[in-house]
Amino acid sequence: MFIETKFMKLGVEGAPGQEVRQKNAATDLSLRGEPLKGKRVDFSHGDVDAHKPTPGSFELFSAGVAVGGAQAYTEYRGDGDIRRELAPKLAAFTGKSVDPEDGLIITPGTQGALFLAVAATVTRGDKVAIVQPDYFANRKIVEFFEAEIMPVRLDYEGATDERAGIDLDQLESAFRAGARAFLFSNPNNPAGVVYSADEIAAIALLAKRYEATVIVDQLYSRLVYPGVHYSHLRAEAIDADNVVTIMGPSKLESLSGYRLGVAFGSKEVIARMEKLQAIVSLRAAGYSQAVLRCWFNEEPAWFKNRISQHLLIRDDLIAVLLDIDGVVVRSPQAGSYFFPKLPKMSVSAADFVRILRLQAGVIVTPGSEFSPHTGNSVRLNFSQDRDAAVEAIMRFGSLIERYR
Repeated sequence: MFIETKFMKLGVEGAPGQEVRQKNAATDLSLRGEPLKGKRVDFSHGDVDAHKPTPGSFELFSAGVAVGGAQAYTEYRGDGDIRRELAPKLAAFTGKSVDPEDGLIITPGTQGALFLAVAATVTRGDKVAIVQPDYFANRKIVEFFEAEIMPVRLDYEGATDERAGIDLDQLESAFRAGARAFLFSNPNNPAGVVYSADEIAAIALLAKRYEATVIVDQLYSRLVYPGVHYSHLRAEAIDADNVVTIMGPSKLESLSGYRLGVAFGSKEVIARMEKLQAIVSLRAAGYSQAVLRCWFNEEPAWFKNRISQHLLIRDDLIAVLLDIDGVVVRSPQAGSYFFPKLPKMSVSAADFVRILRLQAGVIVTPGSEFSPHTGNSVRLNFSQDRDAAVEAIMRFGSLIERYR
């Protein structure tokens, strides 16, 4: 694919001549310059139309409907046969056995699993270590339960291919200060960095030393790019009762609409999660649970092609992003997110996010959602139509030039 650089084909002029109109950009965001034409692209989530769900998924859903009540009203922790079918696959993938009866629960999406896991572990006044930046729900859920956040810095910009950049000293300080739980995503959402084997081993050692419960969100652990080594925390020397792993067939598989997630690990935590799920939602949608039968059963050629598609989009978009003066971004090792830092502009980052939506039809997630310290960044999910995504990032670059 040919990618035009410096945004010269969009018919958009840069900053000169627009200084006066930019002064009131924050108060009249829809009228600053001519709108940029192009297909609307929502980078806040993946496009399940551009990347079709796993072959056979709808047929399995339909089969679940055909079963009727037996599938609609499963056990609260999920259909027993499906859990027993999933357990050995999850064990083979993560490197440690999974107990389908007492150590595994099916949830309404990985978001549901995350909420339940935190609720089963954290209460008012507890101290909880959280990586910054990391998935926005971690912080919001902990705050909801009125626990105290102990931030752990992730130097994703200064990281290398050998490490994600977690500040292990800060993590240990949090444990010493009384944190009894630690939440993080691997690969990291939003930065797309993967924790090294040494970092994962160190986290396991610290959790064991301080008897802390670790909740690790591994939603993107199947979407890892060639040459990157992925280490599973639960396979390390960590007590099985002190770790809960969250996964789901959502992003790589484009099955997010079925709202399916799983959590596996500590029997005590899984039991508490089931008690709460029985109150909140009863169970993951019964008919949808049938779709889990195609998870980890994909044809190798389909799986390889899906990763290759995302790799091509990643490389195309990173080339455009790196061509924008002042934008700082690293190529993700896994997942489908970029987390670029914006250059200095005549409008705030928050206003630029709104300007981008109104003037260019491009939707991104503000970096402030992921850490108090990343407000000048934005997150983009590049699991999109390839051509539309490239053109949208060209408009993104043109608006940066307009508002310098």
